Amino acid sequence: MNLIQSVESKYIKDDIPNFGPGDTVRVNTRIREGKKERTQAYEGTVIRRTKGGLSSTFTVRRVAYGEGTERTFPLHSPNIESIEVVRFGAVRRAKLYYLRNRTGKSVRIREKKQSSDA
Repeated sequence: MNLIQSVESKYIKDDIPNFGPGDTVRVNTRIREGKKERTQAYEGTVIRRTKGGLSSTFTVRRVAYGEGTERTFPLHSPNIESIEVVRFGAVRRAKLYYLRNRTGKSVRIREKKQSSDA
């Protein structure tokens, strides 16, 4: 097992922010079209996060023009340029699949109260 971890450690990213289900994130991915390369942002609510070393993934759901779409990203993919946490959401579940059946105001997630350090 130690051999697998030593090989995977080269590819694991260190600059990943701390986020979880319920948080709103903006994922900037590199898109290659022929010889050109551009950055595309995908912003939405994290509905799932799996932890498994190099094969860790997270699923982001967004509703655009009344149509819900989900996209699953490998966490340590070289095509992910950056992950920014826009809002921290207060949820009580690890998987938010129930959001798929909801529309309108019932999709909203409360914002997590930030503790004051001062």
